[in-house]
Amino acid sequence: MASAVERTDDLVREYLIYRGFTSTLKLLDSEIKTDKEKGFRVDKIIDQLQQLIQSYDLTGLKEYWAYLDRRLFSRLEDVYRPTVNKLRTSLYRFYVIHTVQMKNPEKTQEFFQKQALELQTQPEWRDWFALPFIPAPEQNPTFSPYFSRQWADTFLVSLHNFLSVLFQSSPQPVLLSFDNEVQRVTSVQEESEQLRQQLFALQGESRLKKDEEMVHHKLPQYVQHMDRLSDTELDLVSSQRNVNMTTPSRNFFSTFLPQGRRVSGKTSPGPQSSPTQASLGRKDPATTSAQTAKAKDPPSKQNLKMPTVSTVTVDLATAHTRQRRHHDHEKERKELFSKLPPQSSEKKNDSDPDTQTEGLPDQTDSTNQTRVCEVGGASVEQPFIKLSQEEYIEHHSSIMHCRVDCSGRRVASLDVDGVVKVWAFNPIMQTKATIMSKSPLLSLEWAAKPDRLLLLGSGVGTVKLYDTDAKKNLYEMTIDNIHLRILSLACSPSGTSFVCSAAAPAAQSGVVTEGEARVSPPVSGQLLLWDTKTVKQQLQFALDPGPVAINCTAFNHNGNLLVTGAADGMIRLFDMQRYESALSWKAHDGEVYSVEFSYDENTVFSIGEDGKFVQWNIHRSGVKESEYLLSQDAVGPFVLSGYSGYKQVQVPRGRLFAFDSEGKHVLTCSSNGGNIYRLNKADVGLESVLCLGGHKAPVVTVDWCSAMDCGICLTASMDGKIKLSTLLAQKP
Repeated sequence: MASAVERTDDLVREYLIYRGFTSTLKLLDSEIKTDKEKGFRVDKIIDQLQQLIQSYDLTGLKEYWAYLDRRLFSRLEDVYRPTVNKLRTSLYRFYVIHTVQMKNPEKTQEFFQKQALELQTQPEWRDWFALPFIPAPEQNPTFSPYFSRQWADTFLVSLHNFLSVLFQSSPQPVLLSFDNEVQRVTSVQEESEQLRQQLFALQGESRLKKDEEMVHHKLPQYVQHMDRLSDTELDLVSSQRNVNMTTPSRNFFSTFLPQGRRVSGKTSPGPQSSPTQASLGRKDPATTSAQTAKAKDPPSKQNLKMPTVSTVTVDLATAHTRQRRHHDHEKERKELFSKLPPQSSEKKNDSDPDTQTEGLPDQTDSTNQTRVCEVGGASVEQPFIKLSQEEYIEHHSSIMHCRVDCSGRRVASLDVDGVVKVWAFNPIMQTKATIMSKSPLLSLEWAAKPDRLLLLGSGVGTVKLYDTDAKKNLYEMTIDNIHLRILSLACSPSGTSFVCSAAAPAAQSGVVTEGEARVSPPVSGQLLLWDTKTVKQQLQFALDPGPVAINCTAFNHNGNLLVTGAADGMIRLFDMQRYESALSWKAHDGEVYSVEFSYDENTVFSIGEDGKFVQWNIHRSGVKESEYLLSQDAVGPFVLSGYSGYKQVQVPRGRLFAFDSEGKHVLTCSSNGGNIYRLNKADVGLESVLCLGGHKAPVVTVDWCSAMDCGICLTASMDGKIKLSTLLAQKP
């Protein structure tokens, strides 16, 4: 931020010098020298408003407020419009009270004369028109509270806090986003170049495959590449075909390399016709007439000898020229044919029956996976193609949660400052709603039906049901007065109820040092079921062996099963038809951070504090089917290092992994983006297939939506950036 501000200051200086605004430049330099924060300062706005009030500049005050309204307040939702109107009313009253306190009745009357048309229709100003005619308004019960120092300080602090929160959640000024725009354009150009190269590679592979299907098994081997040969090479191939009809050629170059040597060292006894014509069954008329004349009039010895010598000389020169041209063409063709591994392997199989059987498994494997053309051979291609990657930059602090709704049209993201952004990405990336709460927010979840509703869990024991279309809170439910932290929310697929995990405040004494166990026991908590229609609590689940904080929850596809991961390392499976615990087992050493059902819902996957990614069988009392070790970048706690040894540490809150539509691949966090792995057996391990990348800070939560034709992967990082990667699955 500081570097962007300094760069913008230099650009403004350059512009002022260009325009000749020397006095403005001097004033700018003097104010920059006194500025130490190198960023947005709300106190300067408050000082400017107070200066306009003290100088009785009513016109300047109105214009300054109108500018703030046009540039900032107009971007807010409709629910914040009454707050803006109250602040404007208090600002005007602050001006009027100042004129009365300074005993300047002319300015007081001037205010009501200029603002009469605007204020006479507002009920809150009805009694204030009598203010200029009251002898001692500071003693009047109606106006006495506004003359107190407490009211003035309260108003200024409220205005200061409102503007501070507003600027933190609003986009940066256009000038400050100059560097970001340059980086975005550069990344778009690089991505465009990569896509262009991929397109050329795919077109080349398609063209080669089409040529192979058209040529192979239809033409003899000695004419497979005649369309790429010159006349000399065509003559050589045809001559070899006439000389030796029974010897099979191993490949193209071994076909005419020995033939070139035979042509260069062999002489013909008489005029020779074109080998091409001989192979195609055509005769030259001149050659035919010469042969007829020879049959009628036999030549003498001298006549027979001279043509022979001249013919030999011509043949030697022609053969030498052909050999040189053939040598030059050979180098060019080697580079071309070296890029055709399917043809080479097929020729080898044709010539050697034993190797044909050995090559079948490789061909079968390559057909089951998509292929990539590489110089010198073939290899397995990625199962996904990254079509594009966009960036959402409306957050200004680390992300905690980022989820796509059920329809795949909108995204809800929550940062550590408690600001929630609801935004769409199709056809363009656009913010639909901004939610700023007075209490800290810790969790969010989309409702299943209707999908416009959003559940927001706070740190003061409440859950809000927010309508993203109407941009307002529908309900605010008080969950518990003891367990104030709402750690996890999960809405049933039917949309009739949701599960809420409430935990007590974290104990300050419970610290973990390297090589030691946790000092304090896990934090206590509750798992509750709420009805979304009646907005009432239905029941409280029993947590054995004792009340513990539930970190993560997930329903299966029909809502009959609920799986939870707790701070005591236990995974609990609940039967939602009987509302009781069906299974529970010790899963991890330490807390369970994230848990999800598999694609077939016969197993569950979990990530824990011990850095393990484990698959559990729910039909065999939580038997471990596979276990994979992940790095700290994928598990957490996540660390962001800054200048002067500063480190920001964040405990995992959101989803740490997500599956694709078929459950064969998993997306996890990493230090600079998301990693996609192919799920294999435990002895094989995770196979990395694609790294999304694009981040400059650790990724703390991910999501994968397959509701649309192209899969959407979300990766959110600690610098407030969210990358939206569009993937295209390549079907075998």
